[in-house]
Amino acid sequence: MLPRSFHSGLLTHLILLATASVVSAQHYRIKDVFIGQDFFNSWTWETFQDPTHGRVNYVDQATAISKNLSYVVDNQFVMRADSSSVVNVNSRGRDSIRIKSNAAYDAALMVLDLAHMPEGCATWPAWWTLSAKGPWPVGGEIDIIEGVNLNSNNAATLHTSSACSMADSRNQKGTATSTDCDVAANSNQGCGTKFSRDNSYGSKFNRRNGGWYVVQRDAAAGIKVWFWPRDDPSLPQSIRYGSSDIDIGPEWGMPEASFTFENCDYGGHFDAHQVMFDLTFCVRPAYST
Repeated sequence: MLPRSFHSGLLTHLILLATASVVSAQHYRIKDVFIGQDFFNSWTWETFQDPTHGRVNYVDQATAISKNLSYVVDNQFVMRADSSSVVNVNSRGRDSIRIKSNAAYDAALMVLDLAHMPEGCATWPAWWTLSAKGPWPVGGEIDIIEGVNLNSNNAATLHTSSACSMADSRNQKGTATSTDCDVAANSNQGCGTKFSRDNSYGSKFNRRNGGWYVVQRDAAAGIKVWFWPRDDPSLPQSIRYGSSDIDIGPEWGMPEASFTFENCDYGGHFDAHQVMFDLTFCVRPAYST
């Protein structure tokens, strides 16, 4: 049986902005932009066995192109999984994509304009960042878009080495689902926040033609994640129109997820991260969010 939808997203924009050196930490200036063909030039297609034990076979860039699993249409980058083959029971699983940015980023603001994501039973798409140095969990992991099966509320989660936890009550729209970020605790549940909007993931997200996710991370601000559906009138204009300079102001409102570091040494748990996208299937329950 095939999941209902395999397109893992039309990534119309991924913009990474570095903190401007002479202004406040709430002001960011554009550093890198990835649109369409840029992904083929600046990202690596990974091919190792899925560490979450999904029924998936990650293919290299050449194979992804030849099988129409990675391509550009109308300047939009598409990554998807095979949706027609009957998978051999003895194989790794269904052909799919896992890519990472060649560059790594520390203090930054990341803006993702996503038009579509997978939906349906067995699917697990993710946008996340991972320490370029490692080894995991040293240097931390930030899960920004994550859900499984028929979820409609996105979840953002941190995974760290020991001695890192979050306060129960934080200034965020979402609901804290766990507070211990240590991968050795609670079967690697991490410290997560479930978003308040039920159109931040899955089929309801797709019916709104997607939306924008924005991540801020630095030692002073901590790690924050905002989400706006495509047609949300409250979306800051600097995000909607891709301004080269972006200020985080009151009009942004409260983030869906806010991770503050009163009980965690930010510099000791998070370093420069590479940016990741992947689409896996049928993961073991312990790995699902």
